[in-house]
Formats: sequence, C-alpha cells, structure tokens
Amino acid sequence: MRIRLMTFNIAHGRGLGLYQGFTSARRLRRNISAIAALLREWRVDLAAFQEIDEDSHWHHGVRMMEELRIESGFDTALMGVNNRREGERPLHYGNAIFTRLPVELWDNQPFGAASLGEKGFMYAELHLGGPYLLPLVNLHLDYRSRARRLEQLGRMIAYMRARPPREDRVHLPPLICGDFNSVAARSGDAVASLFSQLTEDGSYVLLPEKMRTFPSLIPSRGLDFVFVPAQFRVTSCKVVPALLSDHMPVLVEFDTGHE
Repeated sequence: MRIRLMTFNIAHGRGLGLYQGFTSARRLRRNISAIAALLREWRVDLAAFQEIDEDSHWHHGVRMMEELRIESGFDTALMGVNNRREGERPLHYGNAIFTRLPVELWDNQPFGAASLGEKGFMYAELHLGGPYLLPLVNLHLDYRSRARRLEQLGRMIAYMRARPPREDRVHLPPLICGDFNSVAARSGDAVASLFSQLTEDGSYVLLPEKMRTFPSLIPSRGLDFVFVPAQFRVTSCKVVPALLSDHMPVLVEFDTGHE
C-alpha cells in the first residue's frame, strides 16, 4: 500500500504571525482553507499536526480542527489535547492525526499537566487490510530544554515497549514523526538519540535528509522529521515550500509492501 504522510506544525493557524492572539477570525479561516488546499493538492493520506486547536479563546469561536477536517475532505480526525484550561479564556490544543485509513485504536499521552505550552504524543494503529496494522506516533517535544526532550522521548519509548501484543494482528514497525525541536546532527539530543534507539531494534530511515524546515520564511534548521522503517520503500520525500506557519511541512511517500 502506498501512503503519503505529512507532518506539519501549523502554529495554531496563525500563519506567519508572531502570536495567534493577534489573528482575526477572517485571517484564521483563510489560513485553514490554505492548509486544507495543501492537503488536497498533495493528496495526503495521513496528516500529523502539532499545535492545532480543538477550541481556544484566541480563535474567536472558530473550530479550527473541525473546519480543517471538513475542508480537507478527511472523514477521520483524532485530537490529542495536551493543554486544557477552562474559564473565560479557555485553551484546548495539542496534536492531531487526520487519516484516510481505518483506525483500530488510538491514545493520547500528554507529558505533563500544564495549561499552556504542554507537549505530548499521540499513538494510533491504522488498519492496512488483512491482519496488518501500521502504528503511528505523532510527537511534539519541548523547545527549551534538551534534558526535558530526552526525558519525554524516554517516556514515549517506554510507552511503546509496554504496549501488549495482539494475537489477531501483525504489527508493522511504527512510523514516528513530528516536531522534535532538535536538529538531526546534534549528538546527544532527541533526534540522534531516537535514531540510535530505533536502530537497536531494527533498521530505520530518517527523513528529510539535510533539508531545513524552520523558520519557514528563511529556513536555518531542520526540526521536523519522519522515522520510516527501512522495510518500507520510500518513493519520495519533500519539504513543501508553504508559508502557512513558522514551520514548513514534510511530505513522505512510501510503500508498506502490504495491501
């Protein structure tokens, strides 16, 4: 089965603005429509979003996730809320997975309980047909502290290893993607550490290679990655030059070898 996966930190739909609280409802809807058009243009089957809102006060009543799902033509959208704050200025945001593949199960794991700036990861098992399941992890790590990123990564790996096997399904190696807030070349940081641990158990390809994703206007660093099992045949990888966020999306097309 050939699959197109996009990972994209959409920065709350603010586009190139510095703060989503300054984004009008009209501008937000224009940004949502542009992101949806991007998903349609590139015929995306799986989208892993970071910094997407379920319902937050700075969106003036616009239901960002639901409007994006409808405009992009996805039937299934899973929301992993990592920040919850009620009251007069509510915040509900985190990560999301949009998929055209059937979902057998999914879970969300915030790393903490902060009401602002909390990070976390989503886990989903997608049905490819027959007994085959494709596990997917959508991850967003801390931007301030290398030690915190490594601790968060350790929690994600422990979660994956503790998941009980299912006798009626064949689990393929997991896809892991997201905003790592770490460059690939930095030894001892999140990307290099995860690559080292994954290759202990099997063979993986880290994409994109030597391509920068942040900041989108003048990219100087690669922070957004997809870890693809080497048994999948990668047919293309592209950093899409879209000025719709402070990050640029990464698009990877691959064939799982299973229908």
